[in-house]
Amino acid sequence: MTRLSVEMLAADPVEPITSAGHAQLGIAVLAGIAVIVLLITKFKLHAFLALTIGSLALGAFARAPLDKAIASFTAGLGSTVAGVGVLIALGAILGKLLADSGGADQIVDTILAKAGGRAMPWAMVLIASVIGLPLFFEVGIVLLIPVVLMVARRGNYSLMRIGIPALAGLSVMHGLIPPHPGPLVAIDAVKANLGVTLALGVLVAIPTVIVAGPLFSKVAARWVDVPAPEKMIPQRPSEDLAKRPGFGVTVATVLLPVVLMLAKALVDIVVDDPGATVQRVFDVIGSPLVALLSAVIVGMFTLGRAAGFGKERLSSTVEKSLAPIAGVLMIVGAGGGFKQTLIDIGVGQMILDFSEDWSIPALLLAWLIAVAIRLATGSATVATISAAGLAAPLAADMSTAHTALLVLAIGAGSLFFSHVNDAGFWLVKEYFGLDVGQTVKTWSVMETIISVVAGALVLLLSLVL
Repeated sequence: MTRLSVEMLAADPVEPITSAGHAQLGIAVLAGIAVIVLLITKFKLHAFLALTIGSLALGAFARAPLDKAIASFTAGLGSTVAGVGVLIALGAILGKLLADSGGADQIVDTILAKAGGRAMPWAMVLIASVIGLPLFFEVGIVLLIPVVLMVARRGNYSLMRIGIPALAGLSVMHGLIPPHPGPLVAIDAVKANLGVTLALGVLVAIPTVIVAGPLFSKVAARWVDVPAPEKMIPQRPSEDLAKRPGFGVTVATVLLPVVLMLAKALVDIVVDDPGATVQRVFDVIGSPLVALLSAVIVGMFTLGRAAGFGKERLSSTVEKSLAPIAGVLMIVGAGGGFKQTLIDIGVGQMILDFSEDWSIPALLLAWLIAVAIRLATGSATVATISAAGLAAPLAADMSTAHTALLVLAIGAGSLFFSHVNDAGFWLVKEYFGLDVGQTVKTWSVMETIISVVAGALVLLLSLVL
């Protein structure tokens, strides 16, 4: 299939490739998801392969022509990677620059130097939220774990009192705030405005992270009282550096893409004239691609050069940042293929009919779909991508604000109750030296609180906006 035909297939509305009834489609969806879950959990197959096989199985269960199912999967994969692949890569480069230059350590040390006592959990939330903007969740955990363990040990704090706020900050950023892969794909799938989604996402994120972080950490510390494991304290990136960038310039670099995208959204609202020069300028500089590219280029000087990196070191940092995201890109792409297959066999319309028949609010339905897929697959990104595809028809008649809230509802649902089929569950368990029960009582409950609080706030905002 040519690139042109793939783009046409992805861009144009497609008629359902089957004429199956709702019952058969429902069974096909459940069977397709069951195949994915079984392959990931039982056979330990990589999520990319599981999603690819599950998409073809979905088409077969729905009795769709195999060539049409393959075309749908290919079109979805191509359009998804085309839409967010470069953004994920740029985010990875910025995150690597932040980590390797010691900029992340500079943010951490500056905030910790000004915090103490009861303020420490709030400081950890602030650190995790700022650092978590350009970083993938797993990278953020690896970067912050040394800080969490050292602060807990040196300050004689409960590990949960310090660790839960840090994890909450990272998780909320991962689920709700672009340029993380999940929110970006959902924005693309439902055709939401990125700037409005970002602004509303920040509005939802702040109270959510307060409840799930500093407030819940008090309870978590009583439930699970464990010391920080000494053996898990790794070396910090900046320990080998002679110098590192300053606090102000580091924070400014991290926030640059956010400021540019929010500025575009503000100009769109205030000017509201697509032909106006100022709006056209901000449409360019506030686009995710240009905003992130600008931050990367600026970061090479404000972070890399400030840490003493030469041309070779900068080139090496960029190169090393891209290799680890290959798996993420393929999972996101295959998730987009699965999403497109769902849409093309008519499941989106089935969801639309279901919501009308049962009078379920669209935002609540989107949250529930994401919750179900999250519980089944364990992956927040897969849950977001798949739920966005299923819920996309619900956005047809929505306002700009409500379409953005639909993205946030999906993102909130995708974080619900992380358990044993989620890689993040085991990452937290091992780094914090917990057993399975303790991880459930802390990490899993925290994720559920984030999901429920964020979902509730989204529903409340929908009544106001």
